[in-house]
Amino acid sequence: MLELQTIAIVTSPYGEKFAIPRQPGLVPAARGQIKMQGAFNNPDCLAGLEAFSHIWLQFIFHQTAAQGWKPKVRPPRLGGNAKIGVFASRSTFRPNPIGLSVVRLHGIHSERSATGTQWFLEVSGLDLLDGTPIVDIKPYIAYSDAIVDAQSGYAAQAPTMMPVRFSANAEAQLVSMTNAAELQTLITQVLAQDPRPAVQQCSSSARVYGVRLAGLNVQWQVEDNTAIVTAVEHC
Repeated sequence: MLELQTIAIVTSPYGEKFAIPRQPGLVPAARGQIKMQGAFNNPDCLAGLEAFSHIWLQFIFHQTAAQGWKPKVRPPRLGGNAKIGVFASRSTFRPNPIGLSVVRLHGIHSERSATGTQWFLEVSGLDLLDGTPIVDIKPYIAYSDAIVDAQSGYAAQAPTMMPVRFSANAEAQLVSMTNAAELQTLITQVLAQDPRPAVQQCSSSARVYGVRLAGLNVQWQVEDNTAIVTAVEHC
């Protein structure tokens, strides 16, 4: 049996599965680090990678792996009701809990500490949970990886973005934070995806939602198809 090794660990603004964008690249403001581990924490393993603007990350769905899989799933893009085969979806519940994501590479860096030197990749456009194990990294090659006439089935169109606005209370809370502008951009891009479960997206309920994002507890509700951020507090 093949045994996969964890070569890196993701540092991500997403503290929980809820509200993670369903595809990479949809939230450019989601920046993070890919921290190399063990024998792979070696600059020789990364030599030449800096010449590429994007990279592929192969990772493990570590939080859902133990929950198993089913032959058919309900993708959110079909409203959460219609079923399709698991291999026609990007469900996290798979026979082998392996995912694939493309992210923008901003640089390769290192930090020294009492325990040694930590090498890491600075990336953005993440759709990965904080702490996700990475099992492989490959360069993105535009001429072969980007297929301009590809057919995308039920996901042919990009999702419609939801307007987002901040209440006076949320804006006041953000102003007191040192990186307020970056946090507001991140929150806006994440909530614009409408992370509510598909079966709730047609509901007129004034339910308040919450999510841990970049060390914050963000609360919002939906009114007239607009996400209204009501509170932004440190966790």
